[in-house]
Order: sequence, then C-alpha cells, then structure tokens
Amino acid sequence: MTVSRLTAHFQSLKAQGRKALIPYIVAGDPEPGVTVRALHAMVAAGADVIELGVPFSDPMADGPTITLGHERALRHNVSLHDVLAMVAEFRRQDAVTPVVLMGYLNPIEITGYAAFADAAAQAGVDGLLTVDLPPEEADELSAELRRAGVDPIYLLAPTTTLARAARITAAASGYVYYVSLKGVTGAATLDVDAVSRRIAELRTVTQLPIGVGFGIKDANSAAAVARHADGVVVGSVLVQRAGDLAAVPEAVPAALAEILAPMRAAIDQA
Repeated sequence: MTVSRLTAHFQSLKAQGRKALIPYIVAGDPEPGVTVRALHAMVAAGADVIELGVPFSDPMADGPTITLGHERALRHNVSLHDVLAMVAEFRRQDAVTPVVLMGYLNPIEITGYAAFADAAAQAGVDGLLTVDLPPEEADELSAELRRAGVDPIYLLAPTTTLARAARITAAASGYVYYVSLKGVTGAATLDVDAVSRRIAELRTVTQLPIGVGFGIKDANSAAAVARHADGVVVGSVLVQRAGDLAAVPEAVPAALAEILAPMRAAIDQA
C-alpha cells in the first residue's frame, strides 16, 4: 500500500526527533491573490504541514477571529473550486509539504463525495478535516477519500471518552487533531499539564501522530505543547494578522512568516 505524503512526512519528522509546525489560514483571506504566496512563505518559515481553511458562511466551530477570516474570503466569492485551484498552484513549486483542507461538509456534499475526492487528489490535497461531520456518519465520504489517496482526519476534544477516541482514531489516517480547549477557536487559556495528561491517554488507543490546536499563540505556548504532541497547530493568531493587514494584503506572507519563525525555533529547542 502506498504511504501517504502526510504519513511519510510525520515518519520523517519522528526519525529526526522533530515536531510538526502546522499553521492554519483561510484560503482567500484577505484576498485570493495572496494565499499561494502565503503558503510558500509559511513553508520557508518552517511549516511542516499546512491546514487550509475552506471559506464557509456559517463556520460554527470557529470563534470571532477565524469567522472574520471566512467573511473576508467570501467577499471575494472564494469557493471550494477556487481553493483546490490554489492548492494546485502551490503544488507547481512544492511537491513535498502536505496540505490538509479544513472546513465544513456543505460544499463537499454539494460537489459530491466522489467528485470532490478526485478533484482534491488531482489538486494535490493530502488530507481533509470536516469539522461538522462526526466519524460515525463519515463512512461514505471516508471511503471515497481513501480510494483517492486522501487522508480523513478527525477532531478529538477534551470531553471525548477514551472508548470513543479509539473508534475515531481507528477511522482516521495521517494524524488526529486534539482540540486542547472546550469552546471555539481563539479561546484564551491553555492548560499544558492537562494537554500532556490527555495526550498520554490518547497514545494508549492510537499510534497516529497527534496534533494539538486551540490556544497556541506564541513561541512559548508552541514549545510547551511540542514537548508532548507530535504537531502544533497555529491558527487564530495568523488569521488575526491577515485581518490586520487586509488593507495591504501584499504584506501578509511576510507577516505570517514573522510569526511562525520564532515558533519554529522554539519548537526545535523544546
């Protein structure tokens, strides 16, 4: 069986004793022409995996910061088709860095599961995380993703029982995303000790890499989480910066790199 780009990348990182830096941005935020340049800038700053948000009109799992990012992208009518085109353009220069689409089920359902899986694979997408699709209801989509070589990725929450975590991780591949906080994206307080205990529990039911997101805002919090997780997901602070620079979108790629570079250094020293 062919090893996916995500799996191979995490295996390589583990062999090197390194942890993944996984930035999240919304495709098309603050304007579509910036996104591909931002992806390359983040990789140059040390990103290992990219999570690319698919703009959606009702991003219910996201807090105000990322919701505004979706709204800025939607002002430019950025669609799922446009996001796939951005990934394809990114792939012309980067055939190595895994790209995971993160979003909501509706645009995928409208496209059709098989058609989406084929288009995603052709564009160079490596994984899909659908926030509002529980794995118990994802068999049809997951089957199409696996057929096309795209990893289905799922969320685990602090409230997820260990028995259910075992079922979720059995349905996943690539990595799993542990949400470190109760609530929506952009929440303020990160309890690293609690995260450490929870990751230790999750490792008893899965061998998949565990990425941790929510509440990671700077080099110190990134390093603290990296001591326990396989990957550190950074989102709201990047989307906030993109929003701050909405009037000068050409400045966004360098600004995102400036945020990520010290996180990369701190993670490597953790």
